[in-house]
Amino acid sequence: MLAALAGTMTYTGYLVIGELAHHLGTGRVMAGLLLGVLFARFPSISKGRLRLVGLLPQPVRRPLMVSLLALCLLSFLSRGEHVPALFIGLTMAFLLAYPWLRKTVFDRLRSSFSRFTPGRHARQSANDDTVIEGEFRERKE
Repeated sequence: MLAALAGTMTYTGYLVIGELAHHLGTGRVMAGLLLGVLFARFPSISKGRLRLVGLLPQPVRRPLMVSLLALCLLSFLSRGEHVPALFIGLTMAFLLAYPWLRKTVFDRLRSSFSRFTPGRHARQSANDDTVIEGEFRERKE
């Protein structure tokens, strides 16, 4: 599943760079370098803490990626190229669903390990609808 996702996203990157090169009238290398500079992040140490800094602020990165993918999707659909549009649509759907997926998977993993670690992360089965909780006691006869 991860290999298919990686392949889809790689091919989408190839398509987006090609489309950007077509619209800018440059080569793929120049368009790729432009996107690389735009989305690059570099480590920086500030006040004794390691941070990642880039040209774009964090809240702008995902909407810019989605809008770039949407423009490429519209461009491919207007020309009637459905297979590249499908790949771009799948990548755009994953990019939009990623925050929700990350939160859901992380919460599931944390809840499965939290019952083994007492303290701060006590089991929160009251919030999890998928957990059926019961109490069993033995009677002395």
